[in-house]
Amino acid sequence: MLDYIKENPDEIVLEEIFISDFPKIFSSINESHLNSVEIAKPVILAEIAPGRYNVIDGNHRIEKARRLGVKAIMAYKFNVHQHIQFLISKEAYLSYVEYWNDKIKIYGPGYH
Repeated sequence: MLDYIKENPDEIVLEEIFISDFPKIFSSINESHLNSVEIAKPVILAEIAPGRYNVIDGNHRIEKARRLGVKAIMAYKFNVHQHIQFLISKEAYLSYVEYWNDKIKIYGPGYH
C-alpha cells in the first residue's frame, strides 16, 4: 500500500484525522516500539463500511499521539474501491499478506 501511495499520490486522500475518533480498541501496545514511532508519518485508514474507516497501519502512532495529548494527525484514506484492489487479485492479496507478515516479524505476534 505504501508503494501504491508513492506511485499514485493524487489518488489517495491525505487528510487530518482526530485522535478521539479512533478509540483504543487493540489489546496490547509494544511499549518499546511506541517510543520509536514518528507521529508525523501519516497513518493508513481503510473504509470497511460506508463512511467507516479503520486504522490498518498506525495504531502505535495514534496511541503515541493520544499519550502526548496531540488532537489530530494526518492519514491516508483508502475508500472501499481503492482498498479492495489489494484483496481481489492473487498478486495483490499476497502482497497484502506479506505486508502484515513483515509487521509481525518486526514487532512480534501481539502487533495490531
